[in-house]
Amino acid sequence: MGELVVETSSEEETKDLGSVIGRILQRGESLFVHGDLGSGKTVLIKGVAEAFGINEREVTSASFVIVAEHYGRIPFYHIDLYRLAPEHVEDLALEEYIEGDGVCAVEWADRLPRSDCTVEVHISYVDPQKRRIVIKADEKKLSELKKLWNLRG
Repeated sequence: MGELVVETSSEEETKDLGSVIGRILQRGESLFVHGDLGSGKTVLIKGVAEAFGINEREVTSASFVIVAEHYGRIPFYHIDLYRLAPEHVEDLALEEYIEGDGVCAVEWADRLPRSDCTVEVHISYVDPQKRRIVIKADEKKLSELKKLWNLRG
């Protein structure tokens, strides 16, 4: 896996990055998102969902609904593990979503017993508006991501 580091300066820019990430994801692939509370994980995932034709208003922090299913161009599954202890995650059979027929995005992915995914994102605070986002993926996905990110505008 290679790595790309991006800094965003607003929620809109973080969401735009999510949309670019969504454009490189295919059926059966997964996105694992890590970051502190309030760092922008859900904002990024709203952008991913928009890439599949899902209105961002349909995507909320799924803290009380562990799995939210959305149907756009392809199925999109948003999993939020914030309220679960890692030992309870194993009982959920999330592989059906992660390896399923759509794209799966997992917030608080460090609570999963597995670590293999298509794209992994780590979001951290730089200051109240700015975020440092580290994206890990294979070189082909990273190349595609860089191209799309540089072409946006």
